[in-house]
Amino acid sequence: MRVVITGATGFIGTALCRELHKDYEVIALSRDANRAAGSVGEWAKVVEWDGRTTGSWFKQANGAFAIINLAGENIASGRWNESKKAGILLSRQDCSRAVLEVIKQVNKKPAVVIQASAIGYYGPRRDEQLDETSTPGKGFLSDVCRRMESFAEKIEGLGVRCVVIRTGIVLGPGGGAFTRLVKPFRFFLGGHLGSGRQWFSWIHIDDEVAAIKFLLENEQLKGAFNLTAPEPVTTKKFCKILGKVLHRPALLKVPGFAARLMFGEMAHEMLLSGQKVLPKRLLNTSFDFKYTNVEQALNDITS
Repeated sequence: MRVVITGATGFIGTALCRELHKDYEVIALSRDANRAAGSVGEWAKVVEWDGRTTGSWFKQANGAFAIINLAGENIASGRWNESKKAGILLSRQDCSRAVLEVIKQVNKKPAVVIQASAIGYYGPRRDEQLDETSTPGKGFLSDVCRRMESFAEKIEGLGVRCVVIRTGIVLGPGGGAFTRLVKPFRFFLGGHLGSGRQWFSWIHIDDEVAAIKFLLENEQLKGAFNLTAPEPVTTKKFCKILGKVLHRPALLKVPGFAARLMFGEMAHEMLLSGQKVLPKRLLNTSFDFKYTNVEQALNDITS
């Protein structure tokens, strides 16, 4: 069975290709086929795609078992100005619109589509405990997530099972958030931003990939699922545990105003506020998390 993945060369996409190729024919769509071949070519057939149109990958989508849409510009790769925010939104809209159009056009539709979203859907919510029944929040990220999830509704209208994955902060070796989080600790400059009381809803990359595969293969599951570990922690606690695991101090504190000067709007939505998100729907299934405790997860990653 064939699985088509957009955003296949990202941190999650690469790990997903590595896992799914054991059981599926994996098609990795990429704007740069040569670069993609170097990162996922061992596990997937790479097809070059401009991220907007349907022509170059129509044949792969026709009769595919699944389409997994992970594509989109990295939201944490730079300060948010109007141009950056437009790129974040448009990259996701263009890819999702192309997925929708190709599903309309193929003779044999996929059995399932998995649409990436994020816990940013809930917006900054202080200490409120959030699950999939919680209302969307306010802010730029929440707006982006709501727009992406609207494509899932349209896909379901075509008679295709659709799963929305609201992913938290993905931790794993060799990329993703962990690479940026660990760097100051390596130089004995570890610590938290702002008050440290903001919630940090995380998930180990192994559980992220396993959850996506689980949702892919369980045909009775559809709708939104939070992909976060069952035990979120505050940012201060996370940094303290990370320092312990790395045998480094976690004593420094970057004041909120300094973070806002450095990162602008992104500081408010991503760094100085958070969401206490629980994977309620996954916990109500037979899915088993491998890593539920953040110290356990960090020990695995750093080993």
